This record gives sequence, structure tokens and C-alpha cells, in this order.
Amino acid sequence: MTRFLLSLLVASTAFADTQTDIEYAKVGGTSLKLDLHRPQAENPLLIVYVHGGAWRAGSKSDVPIAKLMDRGFAIASVDYRLSTQAVFPAQVHDIKAAIRFLRANAGTFHVNTDRIAIVGSSAGGHLAALVGVSNGNPALEGKVGDHPDQSSDVQGIVSFYGASNLQSILSQSTEFGLTVRIPALKLLLGDVPDKKRDLAKLASPVAHLDKSDPPLLLIHGDADPQMPPAQSQELARDYEALKLPVTLIRLPGSKHGGPEFYDDERTKIVAEFLRKWVRQQ
Repeated sequence: MTRFLLSLLVASTAFADTQTDIEYAKVGGTSLKLDLHRPQAENPLLIVYVHGGAWRAGSKSDVPIAKLMDRGFAIASVDYRLSTQAVFPAQVHDIKAAIRFLRANAGTFHVNTDRIAIVGSSAGGHLAALVGVSNGNPALEGKVGDHPDQSSDVQGIVSFYGASNLQSILSQSTEFGLTVRIPALKLLLGDVPDKKRDLAKLASPVAHLDKSDPPLLLIHGDADPQMPPAQSQELARDYEALKLPVTLIRLPGSKHGGPEFYDDERTKIVAEFLRKWVRQQ
């Protein structure tokens, strides 16, 4: 059903072509793939999209931000090793490898990779933020892929209702949220954060901030029962403390995802953010 709905959404957008199942790297016997959706625009700005699914599920076929193609953006939707396949930081290693692959092949795919935005939802929002603020960190760069000469740096981050601090997330969670977060974190880290303190810190975007980090847009429902809104508030606060460009948009009464996050109003906000901060001048 998700693939069918995505097909309808993509069909309604102005795109030149879609290339699916592009292999960007191999890890052991695992082929890592992405789908590239290009609009009817010359040398479009590239968005790397990271799907959600509690780090243990989801697929590159789910692209709720597809409307951004109508505004001239190309979208590379990336699959990565799920937590059922490999513990953290494998997921970040894979996404960074995808970015390096896209830069190495920008001419082949006819996209502009001089300045890249990364966007993610839920668990993907967490991974997008972490990729965005950790450029050059050896523990997070990894050695996946064939293009170590390319940069995995990005120039803008958009996180839809993602985590930012795995050291504080459980203390902020609702009772229902704990039933979702604890099993998910055990799979991602190998145990709960208190028993994997160093890994939980490594996996927390707030632990990697410095004055070189790219502009950030956070969109979070203030009634989210799964991902504490305080997670986005923490990241916004720490960005502000460093005087980095950040915008936090709270959706009153909204929970964890839903069409209101990707409607025309939010799409316009995201597009304007990307044009202001990411588009090459």
C-alpha cells in the first residue's frame, strides 16, 4: 500500500525520471541501494532522504517529502542497514557512504552535489541530524563504499520528529513511548542507553555540535506520544547556544507523523529553508 501511494504521489509531481535500486555500496553480502527521483530541472539541488521505522523497519520506497520535486529538488531516498541487521553506527556509515557515492557520480545522475541537504523522518530524522553534525568524525564516517575521497558533508538538515539525545530520551518519554523506545534502542545500541553509555553518546546529535554545523530545521508535533517533543527542543536550544541557524516548528496537537507534516504549507516551509540556506548562490 505504501509503494502504491508513493507511486500516485510521485506521478503527480513534475519529475524527469526515477531510477530505482541503484547500488551505492556493498557490506559483506548486503547490497545497499537508493532510489533517485529527479525533477524537470537542470542540475537540481539534491536532497538525501532517510526513512523512519524505529531504526528497525521502513524502506526507501516511502518518500513523504516527494512534493518537493514540484519545487525543483531531486531526492535520493536511501536504504541503510536496519538495526535487525547491524547495530549502530552501521546506519550512519551507510548513509554517509551514499552521500559520497552521489558526489562521485553527480555527472552521471545530472544532479548538483556541491551543496546537499539531508532530510529524515522519525528514526530517519535522528540519523539525518547525526549525519549532518558529524562530518569528519572517524567513528561515524566509517569505511563503507568505494569513494573515501569524497566528502559526506551536508549543507542543511531537516528533521521531522526525530531524536537528538539518546542519553535523555527515555527520561523524557511517556509510558507508551517507553514501550516503543526501549525495544528499539536495545536493537540499535545492543542494550538500553544506560548500559551503552559511550555508544548512546556517539549516537546523540547534541554530543557533536560545533560552530561549523549546517543550518537546521526541526518539525515536531507537540502531542507526540512516541518521540518526545523535548528531543527537538534540546537540539534547538543547543544550536541556539552556539548561535547556529535553527528553526523549530511545533505543530499543536499533532502526534508522531501524519499528513499535516508533509502538506503544502510544510512543503513550502521546507523548500524556503533549503533555498535560503542550502542552494548554491
